[in-house]
Amino acid sequence: MDEEGMAELLLEKHAEYIRNLDTETDTFEYVATEHLRMSGVYWGVTAMALMDRLDQMDGEGILSFVRECQHPCGGFGGNIGHDPHLLYTLSAIQILALYDRLDLVDADLVAEYVLGLQNRLDGSFMGDEWGEVDTRFTYCAFSCLSILHRLDRVDTVLGVHFVAQCGNFDGGFGATPGDESHAGQIFTAVGALAIGGGLANVDRELLGWWLCERQVKAGGLNGRPEKLPDVCYSWWVLASLSIIERRDWIS
Repeated sequence: MDEEGMAELLLEKHAEYIRNLDTETDTFEYVATEHLRMSGVYWGVTAMALMDRLDQMDGEGILSFVRECQHPCGGFGGNIGHDPHLLYTLSAIQILALYDRLDLVDADLVAEYVLGLQNRLDGSFMGDEWGEVDTRFTYCAFSCLSILHRLDRVDTVLGVHFVAQCGNFDGGFGATPGDESHAGQIFTAVGALAIGGGLANVDRELLGWWLCERQVKAGGLNGRPEKLPDVCYSWWVLASLSIIERRDWIS
């Protein structure tokens, strides 16, 4: 600890932890997270990239894994042999982008898959063919297509309208119209609105205060009132504050 009581960030320890995650394949945690392996890989390589250690990962092995998870429809599953889903399709595209290998994917095919999940009546997106609707999926669709330079393939105006309908009296956003405001959903909603050109639908002052009130005495942030803070909520809140240019409103 230094004089101000701030712990040193042990980058090499973090890197070592991430490098070893795929070697402990006989643990309960490894088996229980099989279905979301694609997103796990994305989180890992993103952390390594932020620490300037992406070259320490098995890039060729990771790229091979990503390609094996793609289906003929263009979407990607969370693991080899798993059904395609928007969540994992975005993670796959983000991994390819981190490695500067978007050339390995047929952007038009992926765009067709994403387009097929949009409701042409209300603008919402399903996560997969089974029909769950959530603002997360609008963000995934917009983000994925933006990276691939194919955002014009979907109806962004209608998509923005759906997200706007998920707004609440407290300035926040829920998963669907009428749902409770939640920091995670706020990030996906505000992120989707930013990509889709719809930030005018956000009351920055009201939402900014709601987000600021997520900070607890210990410094961390929670996702909803009366909840405990954790790192993922801290990310969603800080990212949302950054998008609406209110990050300086909290300590």
